[in-house]
Amino acid sequence: MDASGAAYLRGIERRIAASLDPQVGSVASVFVSRWDKAVNDKAVSDKAPAELHNRLGIAVAAQTYRAYRELLAAARWRTLADAGAQPQRLLWGSTGTKDPKARDTLYVEALAAPDTINTIPEKTLRAFADHGEFKGATAEDGGDAEAVLKRFEQAGIDVDALAAKLQADGAQAFVKSWNSLLQRIADKSEALAEAGQRNG
Repeated sequence: MDASGAAYLRGIERRIAASLDPQVGSVASVFVSRWDKAVNDKAVSDKAPAELHNRLGIAVAAQTYRAYRELLAAARWRTLADAGAQPQRLLWGSTGTKDPKARDTLYVEALAAPDTINTIPEKTLRAFADHGEFKGATAEDGGDAEAVLKRFEQAGIDVDALAAKLQADGAQAFVKSWNSLLQRIADKSEALAEAGQRNG
């Protein structure tokens, strides 16, 4: 959140300096279940004790939320808010559980965080409507996130290295999807142009 939030603040400050509208919508995405899926892979899961199973994603999200609340409380942000800027919002992605043994509302229940967005899959939304439990708002101080992350590190899991890998994999997946979309648009445009020539 630090890098994303700082970049957003710089962008708003530049807009204000250029006499442009400071109201710019923005989100910073955190893909929650991907952390646990990565740790649950055999090569990594052998290192983590059973009680840490499916806890990394929520710990990372909670730590990020703490940084987010700290950013919104900072004088730098308050100055921008007074000038009319709207806050960048945290977006929780991948909040459907990947582990069939996990509670299907695990991430939704843990991340009831004000001023955030949750891209809940329909299946998970229906599950929460059926048997989900509101267990209180996410702690602004991150709760036990730091302690949980420390336990993962003590178990031999390099959380920073895992973060770098997930970020690289995620970026590659988005680039692949974007290029695929552009190709489909190009193919469709070409087909329409050819049809127009035949009919003309």
